[in-house]
Amino acid sequence: MTTYEEFQRATLFFDARDYATAARLLEPIAAADPSNRATAELLARAYFHSAQLSRAEAAFRRLLDLDPCNGWAHEALARTLERRNRPADAVRYRRTAEALGTTAADAPEMRVTAADLA
Repeated sequence: MTTYEEFQRATLFFDARDYATAARLLEPIAAADPSNRATAELLARAYFHSAQLSRAEAAFRRLLDLDPCNGWAHEALARTLERRNRPADAVRYRRTAEALGTTAADAPEMRVTAADLA
C-alpha cells in the first residue's frame, strides 16, 4: 500500500470514529514525513479524540512548530491542556488563538460528546 493509500485508510477510520486505530495507522506516516501538516493535524486530532492526551499535546505542539500561525492548532492545544487539567497552561494558547482570529466555535470537530467517549 502506498503512503497515500495508508493515509486515506486512516482517514476512513477517523471518519468512522475509530480514533485509536486511525492514530495507530497515522503514526508511521507522520514519522516518515514529519513536515507533513495534514498528517500531523489528523494524528493530533485522533489522539485528542481517543483521549491519548499526552500524545495529543505533543502532536499539537509539533503542528505548531510546523505552522505557528495556525490559530486552530493553538485552540486545539488549549483544549488538550484543559482536558489534562492544566487550565493555566492553556491560557497562553487560547489567547494566541483569539489574537489570530480563531474562536472555540471555529473548531467544532474538537468538541467531545458522549458518543466520542463510548
